[in-house]
This record gives sequence, C-alpha cells and structure tokens, in this order.
Amino acid sequence: MSRRAELFPKATDAEWRDWRWQLRNSVRSAADLARFIPLTEDERRGCEETAAVFRLGISPYYLSLIDPDHPFCPIRMQSIPVRAEASVQIGELRDPLGEDRHRPVRALVHKYPDRVLLLAVDHCSVYCRHCTRRRITSGDEGGISREELSEAIAYLREHTEVRDVVVSGGDPLLLSTARLVELLQEIRSLPHVEIIRIGTRIPVCLPMRVDGELANALRKFAPLFVVTHFNHAKEITPEAREACERLVDAGVPVENQAVLMRRLNSSARTIKELMQKCLTMRVRPYYLHQMDVAEGLEHLRTPLAKGVEILQQLRGWTSGLAVPHLAVDLPGGGGKVTLQPDYVVERRPQETVFRNYRGERYTYPEPRESDCSVPYDEICRDR
Repeated sequence: MSRRAELFPKATDAEWRDWRWQLRNSVRSAADLARFIPLTEDERRGCEETAAVFRLGISPYYLSLIDPDHPFCPIRMQSIPVRAEASVQIGELRDPLGEDRHRPVRALVHKYPDRVLLLAVDHCSVYCRHCTRRRITSGDEGGISREELSEAIAYLREHTEVRDVVVSGGDPLLLSTARLVELLQEIRSLPHVEIIRIGTRIPVCLPMRVDGELANALRKFAPLFVVTHFNHAKEITPEAREACERLVDAGVPVENQAVLMRRLNSSARTIKELMQKCLTMRVRPYYLHQMDVAEGLEHLRTPLAKGVEILQQLRGWTSGLAVPHLAVDLPGGGGKVTLQPDYVVERRPQETVFRNYRGERYTYPEPRESDCSVPYDEICRDR
C-alpha cells in the first residue's frame, strides 16, 4: 500500500505522475531517508559504511511502497543498505560476470557469439542493493558519453555475427525518448541485428516514465522486447501494472527476470505469487537468477539448492507459464547455465523411469530407432 499522501502531501497529481519530478525529488542521502523511514541501527550504519562504495537513490514512488514498520519489507531490503553490504567476502568479485575482459569498447560487452550488451547509461531511478553491475552504476567509471556509444555502434557495424543487442546500463529508459529513439535507430539500421532487448527496472521503480509516447516509440523498432525486473509481488502496484500493460498494448512484449534473494523472496510461495501476478499483467516470467557473487552481497545469496527446491515446488503446482528458468551466471564470465530438478529415476535400454511432481513413478518407452539426423536440413545445407 502506497504511503504517498503521508510522505509527499504537497505533491500534486501532475507532479507525482511526472517522472522527471520523481527523479528530482529522489532520496539520495541517509539524512533525507531518515526523514521518511525510521531506520534500524543496521540500516543507519549501512548507509554510512556504504556511502563511499555505492550510490543511494530511491524514487518517491518506490519509497512510498516501503513498509516503515518491518525491516524485512522486500522493497526496503532492495533499496536501503545494511552493514553487511560494506563487507567483501571470500569469492566475491568486483566484476562478477567477467564482463570487463569482454569489453572491446567501453560501452559494449561482447561475451556470447551472436549477442552483445550495450551499456547506454550508468545511472538508475533506484539503486538496487543487489546490483551486480555496481562498479558501473556506482558512478566510479563516470558517465557514458555519446562518443563512447558511437564507438559501440561502429563495433556492431563491423561485427555482422551479432544478431541480438541488449540495451542496458544503468537504466536506458532514463534517457529522453528522443535520445533513446536516436540510439535505437542507429542499432536498427544495422541489417544483421535482428532483435533488440531493453533491460530496465523502470516499470517497477518509476512506472510513470512509461507513457504513451515511449510505448509507441518502442513499437517502431520491433522485434523489440522489454525485459524488466520484478522481484516481489509487493512491487506489482496499479501503476506498475499500467506501465506493463501500456507496453504490451502497444505491441512491445515484456518479460521478467527476477533475482532470488535470501529472506526477501526465497520461498516457493513468494515466487509463485510473483510469477502468477506477472502473468496477469501479460508479463512473461523468463529467468529466476541465482544471486551473482558481486562484492557485498553474500548476505542476500541463497544456497544453489534452494532455487532448485523452489522450482520443484512450482512445477505441476502452477501453470508452466509461471515457472521461470533458474539461471546461474557463472562467476568470472562463464555465461549462464540453467538448473532444474531431476525427474529421472532410472534409465534402461528400452525405457526411462520418471517421477512426476507428486513423486509418483511413470515409465516412458524408448523407441527402437535412434537415428535423429535431419535429412532435409542436410540437403539444404549442401545446396
């Protein structure tokens, strides 16, 4: 439930719906935050000890969703630092996904054969405490310039193997619509780029940014997908729903990548509710990410077995549409791998024995023929 009227009584409806007003009035210091939320000692010390490490920033909208009485409020845990965030544990990395060694130019990461990550900006509407790219969004590297984005486009022009461009950052939807369109036009002008994706948390943290002008502008670059980042059903408000549905109504598909976080959403019940509510907004559950090993985040990481357990408790008990892929982005740059429960009990020459979601056994007969080559594809390849 929003506390807008209590926290921002002087804000008019027009101001509240203005995403630039939201940015101008974001909370960016511990002193300002304490005016709105009674901080715990852990949070107060967390703000102090992480001040030199990572930005603090919370939009008024997202701030209004925080439960002031519960330190385990999922909105609160994602936006207010605690002391543990200031400590680096063994195995944690400044660049947990090994992106920097795959950055041929500053604004671009080319880690996979046919797709790249384009870093459009270094700032966000809310600085999530679980941010995996905090070395960039902390501001330590400085902003990303037009010249650096031009270098990225030039690189793409030369690398015709790239068919999929993920525009992220930071949050690219903080660019003005005109500037975003300009960037997307440059990407779309490359004939070998088939798909554009935009990674953004704007529908979650600043949904008023998704106005009709933006949605219609994005539609012109189809096939273009918006990949957003709801982590808890508490984030699915009427405003967030309106933003997602506006995109989908304009012909822009929206998918969700959630991050599994200990004591924030680390139960099957919580993840099930999140994924089912995403579907009611026509947002497709895509990934459930195991927490990356970024510095200062061990307190939020779950054991790998917990994610597999959650998937096992989802499969069969809810629609397959509501069951995301459980992904682990391997530390150091190995890329994503997916995990899932093992339903195979025994493999025999003539049959395979499975257990279903209820634990009951079923047998699948193996075919007598095992030649799985595709003759037509081989003929076409030889032509």
